Amino acid sequence: MRIVTLAQSYPPIGVGQEGHVRNVSTDLAHRGHDVAAATTTQHGSRTGQPNNGVGSERAQIPRLPTISVIICAYTEHRWELMLQSVASVQEQTLIPCEIIICVDQPLFRRCAAYWADFAAATPPVRVIQNQHDGHLGSARNTAAEAATGEILAFLDDDAAADKDWLEILTGPYQDERIGAVGGRPIPVFETGRPAWFPVQFDWVFGCAYDGLPTSRSPLAHLIGANMSVRRTLLEQVGGFHSDNHDDMDMCHRVAHITSSDAVVYEPAATVRHFVPASRPTWKYFWRRCFFVNKGKVRAFAQMGQAATLGAEARFVWYALTRGIPREIWQAAKGDAAGLARFAAIVAGVGLAAAGHVVGRIELVRRRRQAIMQILDTAAQADGRGK
Repeated sequence: MRIVTLAQSYPPIGVGQEGHVRNVSTDLAHRGHDVAAATTTQHGSRTGQPNNGVGSERAQIPRLPTISVIICAYTEHRWELMLQSVASVQEQTLIPCEIIICVDQPLFRRCAAYWADFAAATPPVRVIQNQHDGHLGSARNTAAEAATGEILAFLDDDAAADKDWLEILTGPYQDERIGAVGGRPIPVFETGRPAWFPVQFDWVFGCAYDGLPTSRSPLAHLIGANMSVRRTLLEQVGGFHSDNHDDMDMCHRVAHITSSDAVVYEPAATVRHFVPASRPTWKYFWRRCFFVNKGKVRAFAQMGQAATLGAEARFVWYALTRGIPREIWQAAKGDAAGLARFAAIVAGVGLAAAGHVVGRIELVRRRRQAIMQILDTAAQADGRGK
């Protein structure tokens, strides 16, 4: 099995262009399967059932899988947020077998020095350097290669988990048919939510948005700031294939080799995702709506048969049939910002559609150029042969 590594630098936040990918010969399947025997604190809940001394009943309790929590970081500007993120994992009711912090240079040296004394802690904290070109998707691949857990749980460096996050997030894995589980990132605004910003578009910040299920349900696209996957399935799909759409790509590929019901959203597993003042702006909004959907076209093309636009279609339908009428009603009741949110929904859907169209045009152009290059090469070879 070969894991995909990203070969292009991570673009600025909000640009959302798909990175070029290449294959490397790193084999996840030979990493981390010799996991040490589980201890109560590593694999059980602090709030678990007391021992009643009945051996037969204890034998029927399924063994909980080992869990590695992975946090990726690339900038010192989020240092305090990252400290909060790691601390929130250390205080979980369900203790993971390890916390892996995967970072880029020069942040690596600072992180390695800061957590040097935590290597023997419970849970141990391991700091590793991103070994592949790229940033987020590449760092997650590096961490997955080094992880020992059977379940890999991913948390953003600017997100702090609720104390029962890991316990709730990994609960569905008691069903062996479940392959990936994601939770609900709740936005925490640095300067407050703008009155004009519609809740249907909180995905712009990497947060849960209106229209997602309100109880545990299958979901085509989990949110990368708060998600997990069985390492065996991540191995089978070749790891993360994108720096910008790594969560979507992984979910689609896992569902393709298992079933659509194997990717589950558990909204009770919550984290608090920080939203800096630079993001709730019109400029950030329109760029994300346009460029993310433009980049998705190429990501879907690389997925092959695993690709499906069902989630995007459902989002548009919900925004137009539920979001718009709600904001019109709010405006009619005297909420003047309701009209602004109505306009933002219309603009966001239109920008997403425009991004998709531009992405399709560019994809067709690239394919034509590739065909022309092949034909030119063949013609040159034929001329030399004569």
